[in-house]
Amino acid sequence: MTGTIDTVGTVDQARISAEIAELAAATDQVQPLLDYPPYRSSLLRHPTKDLHHADPEGVELAAPVFGARDVADVESDLTIQHSGEPLGERIVVTGRITDGDGRPVAHQLVEIWQANASGRYLHKRDQHPAPLDPNFTGAGRCLTDGDGGYRFTTVKPGPYPWRNHLNAWRPAHIHFSLFGNAFSERLITQMYFPGDPLFPLDPILQSVTDPAARERLVATYDHDVTRPELSTGYRWNIVLSGSRRTWTETQP
Repeated sequence: MTGTIDTVGTVDQARISAEIAELAAATDQVQPLLDYPPYRSSLLRHPTKDLHHADPEGVELAAPVFGARDVADVESDLTIQHSGEPLGERIVVTGRITDGDGRPVAHQLVEIWQANASGRYLHKRDQHPAPLDPNFTGAGRCLTDGDGGYRFTTVKPGPYPWRNHLNAWRPAHIHFSLFGNAFSERLITQMYFPGDPLFPLDPILQSVTDPAARERLVATYDHDVTRPELSTGYRWNIVLSGSRRTWTETQP
């Protein structure tokens, strides 16, 4: 199947969707392919050399460090970081981080970053014509409690265009980073919102070819988390190991 080439040398959505369907039919592995052709830049973004064990002491000399006293409670609320309130749908995102046996991962550093309600990141490389929000930076962090629980207050991010192919749009999502016990253990993943019509069109999400694994990246609306007159609520749990682990960007 041929596609229409746009001005930046990418093909159209019909071609990308056909490639996604072909790979879905031919792939039965749970973890995504490192080189996933519909995601055009994956060829440049995945490791091409054999992995080597890092020297833990050497990594610790150069890697970031943190302590419990470095993380303030207010950092988990992305709506109070400026003098005014950000625009958009205010939401609460909460859940638990556990291992494969359901044991809580307590006192874990969780960081998030996201686009604003218009689908724009506060980053110099994001120059698409959507407005920046002077009252929204789009980054926050917290420590999990003794039961592995985390909680963020933020605004629902908007979808945004990207140049993978002509008329390519990313579904609304929030990036999550889990620090681990050291920087070399850091894991990164993405949380999506239920019912997004862009799901089948997105090569990044569809690179997770196992439908059950993809579904574990989607939060659920939780009316018990929703706060009266203030914010809607979503629940999303992260499992770090086992057969039902949450996909992360650093997994082989």
